[in-house]
Amino acid sequence: MKSHIKACVLLLSLSLTMPGVALHKGQQTKRAEGNEMRNAPTKDELDKMIRRFAPTEITADASRLSVNDRKALDKIIEAARYMDEIYLRQVWSGNVALRSKLQADRTPLGGARLHHFMLNKGPWSRIDRDEPFIPGVPAEKPPQAGFYPDDITKAEFNSWLQTLAEQERRHATGFFHVVRRGAEGKLKLVPYSEEYRQPLEPAARLLREAAELTTNQTLKRYLTLRADAFMSNDYYASDVAWMDLDAPIDVTIGPYEVYEDELFNYKAAFEVFVTLRDEAESGKLARFGNYLQDLENNLPIDSRYRNPKIGALSPIRVVNVVFTAGDANRGVQTAAFNLPNDERVVAEKGSKRVMLKNVQEAKFSKVLQPISKVTLDPAQLKDVSFEAFFTHILAHELMHGLGPHNIKANGKATTVRQQLKERYSAIEEAKADVTGLWALQYLIDKGVVDRRLEGEMYTTFLASMFRSVRFGITEAHGRGVALQFNYLTDEGGIKYNEATEKFQIDPTRIKEAVRKLTGEILTLQAEGSYEKAGVMLDKYARIGAPMQRAFDKLKDVPVDIEPKFTSAEKVGGGGREP
Repeated sequence: MKSHIKACVLLLSLSLTMPGVALHKGQQTKRAEGNEMRNAPTKDELDKMIRRFAPTEITADASRLSVNDRKALDKIIEAARYMDEIYLRQVWSGNVALRSKLQADRTPLGGARLHHFMLNKGPWSRIDRDEPFIPGVPAEKPPQAGFYPDDITKAEFNSWLQTLAEQERRHATGFFHVVRRGAEGKLKLVPYSEEYRQPLEPAARLLREAAELTTNQTLKRYLTLRADAFMSNDYYASDVAWMDLDAPIDVTIGPYEVYEDELFNYKAAFEVFVTLRDEAESGKLARFGNYLQDLENNLPIDSRYRNPKIGALSPIRVVNVVFTAGDANRGVQTAAFNLPNDERVVAEKGSKRVMLKNVQEAKFSKVLQPISKVTLDPAQLKDVSFEAFFTHILAHELMHGLGPHNIKANGKATTVRQQLKERYSAIEEAKADVTGLWALQYLIDKGVVDRRLEGEMYTTFLASMFRSVRFGITEAHGRGVALQFNYLTDEGGIKYNEATEKFQIDPTRIKEAVRKLTGEILTLQAEGSYEKAGVMLDKYARIGAPMQRAFDKLKDVPVDIEPKFTSAEKVGGGGREP
């Protein structure tokens, strides 16, 4: 999981105006191919939209790598570029053809459209409620993405699912098979290894070449097994090898996150993070891993829902990004992630938390600090710190691995993800955030974390809430944060001053409010309650008037960064578009 909007008229204003109600995509997209948009944005308007992403050089020091590892890094970056090709197809069936059309348009307007298309990896603006910005595309971003037939409905899928044998049913609801139409329009399963063979074959070859170059045995093993997985469609062994990866080059490549599948959250999208490990920072944070079982044992839920053994000690890595692609580089940039998502591997090995330090530093300086000056009570500005920002993102990723995952519903073994379906991602992101605050408070009270961080973490998180909700409340992270903001406000943990239009934390109320919300979310996950998840999202995942007024004042503050991978261009690959 990663730590990082829908109507008929494009949102052109930089104020990111959002209605004060929860929004959610329909079960089947409304088609509008061939129809011109009434108010297609001009070049100037597109330029304004693009400027919401601050161009940022992302660099990492590769000078300490051996000669062979530098050559291996070059091969890995080359393989990584193929992930964009796969991901474009996964976002929407019409993406590749549309990109070709935009590339052929040499006008200034065509250039602006292509720029924004590549930023979003599609023709819908991810921070504007998924509004289209290019004529002739569906009016709504298709919830089935490119994983299912364009005309599929939930009812059709569920009826078909009941006809399948057990193994086929696992594939249909699993990560690594697309659903297509076969003879007479009947649904069928196609493994990723077949559907995406054309880009996967050269990517696998390059990973094997990189494996031959490196002398690090854990990196060699992971790259080799991941190349094998691209061809076999069996990712288990390479996920286990990724958990054991202990190398100066820390690479994550393949199908992982399910955000793009907004029909069911079943299908994994391809992504890649090519990074270099920060040894000093990784060592500082490794101590948090020693307290995972203690945190699990004290979660504020019924003891029967806690895991008596959460698996092997989960590694924590602090890294600096060299290059990203696919689902790792679209719209709002990932600040940290917690993988793998395969429940079998999590049960056996735990999960690895990866903190992208150079990306987080860029977000803090270019986005969070300016936001805090606009939204927070001046008396609490002193409590906004990068340490609190960085540490809470770590706690967020830690808490993805704790709490309910494999559960029983109606007497049957299942997972939280499968039970909550399309509501899972927003609930899981809210869980990781608020439970991360709870966990840090627990560690502060135990003396593990400096008491000084107590005030800073709540205030910094409040400022970061405005950063996240600007991503849009149809995006999982933004929706989950809106839920938390309104819940904590209702409980008195967040206060709003009508006269100054500023927000602040109430230190006398925030701790109990966080604990209460943590318990409610974890319990509905443990119960696998699709209904309770819907009720919670409908009630709290909305933009109220005070938050909207804050957004109206943030029009000159970037929403996020647009990375320029300077290190990747220096190491190799030339920075070209695939």
